Amino acid sequence: MNASVFFIALRRMRAPLIVLIVIYALSTLGLTLIPGIDAEGRPAPPMSFFHAFYFVSYTASTIGFGELPGAFSEAQRMWVTVVIFLSVIGWSYSIISLLALVQDRGLQQVLLTGRFVRRVRQLGEPFYILCGCGETGLLIARALDRDGIRVVTIERNEGRIQELEIEDFSADVLALCGDAAQPQHLLMAGLKHRSCRGVLAITDDDAANLSVAIASRLMNPSLMVIARVASPSIEANMMSFGTHYVVNHFEKFADYLAQAIHSPNWYRLVDLLTGLPGQELPERHDPPAGDWVICGYGRFGQAVVRNLERQGVSLTVIDPDPNLSSSVHHIVGQGTEAEPLRRAGIETAVGIVAGSDHDTNNLSIAMTAKELNPDLFVVLRQNRIANQVLFDAYDADFTMVPSKIVARECLALITSPLLSRFFGLLRGWPDTRAEALAGQLEALCGRRVPLVWGVRLNAAEAPAVHQWLMMEQKPMALGRLRHDPAARTKTLPLMPLLLLRDGRDHQQPADEMLLQPGDQLLFAGTRAAKMAQNLVLDNRNVLDYVLTGQDAQGWLWSLLSRSGPVGDVGMQVRRK
Repeated sequence: MNASVFFIALRRMRAPLIVLIVIYALSTLGLTLIPGIDAEGRPAPPMSFFHAFYFVSYTASTIGFGELPGAFSEAQRMWVTVVIFLSVIGWSYSIISLLALVQDRGLQQVLLTGRFVRRVRQLGEPFYILCGCGETGLLIARALDRDGIRVVTIERNEGRIQELEIEDFSADVLALCGDAAQPQHLLMAGLKHRSCRGVLAITDDDAANLSVAIASRLMNPSLMVIARVASPSIEANMMSFGTHYVVNHFEKFADYLAQAIHSPNWYRLVDLLTGLPGQELPERHDPPAGDWVICGYGRFGQAVVRNLERQGVSLTVIDPDPNLSSSVHHIVGQGTEAEPLRRAGIETAVGIVAGSDHDTNNLSIAMTAKELNPDLFVVLRQNRIANQVLFDAYDADFTMVPSKIVARECLALITSPLLSRFFGLLRGWPDTRAEALAGQLEALCGRRVPLVWGVRLNAAEAPAVHQWLMMEQKPMALGRLRHDPAARTKTLPLMPLLLLRDGRDHQQPADEMLLQPGDQLLFAGTRAAKMAQNLVLDNRNVLDYVLTGQDAQGWLWSLLSRSGPVGDVGMQVRRK
């Protein structure tokens, strides 16, 4: 990288340097050929090469110490006058060229890239590579930053990188302006770095995401790879070579909509577990069963039709293409006018999906349909987060925002990998059981979206508990991980959702269930409860207090707890 900077600078400054060298050479040569005069005014030999070069060096640099070593002859003074003007022109040209070099985008990019590579190489904490930092990437970066997880991003739009730099992150987000589909850019971002934990290919280009997934799997197969995709064919391609998680936002939302019609309490539970932690509970969605109208039969519309038909929903499609498949009931039109909507049966339908790729058309469809049938359940597709104000003003019953769907899925996979496994088990639950768990979570977290996290009982993630289970040879119940380390008789606002042991799933395990080394647990609760539980998992003294009620602190820790900031974190061991 340093060599690249040197050669770029040398190439840009080649002409000015040549001009300066020629001016200095001619100036020195002239002084060595023109005769001088001595102190008595008699002719004297010309200046020596050393004296001539010395004089030109300080005169051409506009310093000027006078005539050395003696007074000049008229001819020498005339030549020096020429030298002065030539040197001013040469240095002006060189300075202007140097300023242009400093502002050269190519050189700036090389310098920024070199600084980026050095900072990535120096990272010592776990981080994720974020390929694409548009609306989706920014949502993910903010959420990971709140959880204390570092992010390295590759984005080809320089404007988005500048927006990223003015964001209020607790830790710097390292950004590289480049194409994530280029393998060398992935390597610069730390694809083979020992602290890299995964790659998120979430650009709005399916081909670029496919390239990122392939490169990541080839160059570092141990990394977790999450890819965003909209095309079913590219989705199948990604799954064929072992991409860990593929998020198709069209299919995901269509599946959620179909499940919400069939089992609204199931979707309510999923909505709680995948929301942004700490925010107010999302509005409940209960789409009705009956006849539906789908406006737009692109990739999103096709996904909605497939999933609704799988649930036995009767539907009619409105699309301007007259050559659609004969397998669907089709009305030619866009849905922005009343006549196609009436022919599709909007007046007797229970719901409408405005799913075109134009936000204004979708709003127009929804407003027209609502005038014809005020009782309609309206599902809107929002393509751009920048139009949020318009969609908020309309206040649809259900809004599909691709960036939010992808961000929520990616965050769930990063922070709690067991969550997707738990969702698979949820599909077999009766609606009443899902309703009961959703109610418990709402009450537990004070009408806020719960935080979901996973824990593996090993030496890395739970050293204190792992040591107890391995060394003490004493049983330990799951309920002990719910005790407050500041007051062991109180219970933390969290609940276990899943325990995975030897490939077997234990859903909503009871507090009496005994733990074993290697168990994987999925919890939901408040952020403060997670922090308190981390103390129990990590600190042996805290764990002993929770298990036995005995304060096993050393005298130094006790002194710090009484007088220092250690006691201010709110999680210290309670003194009896």
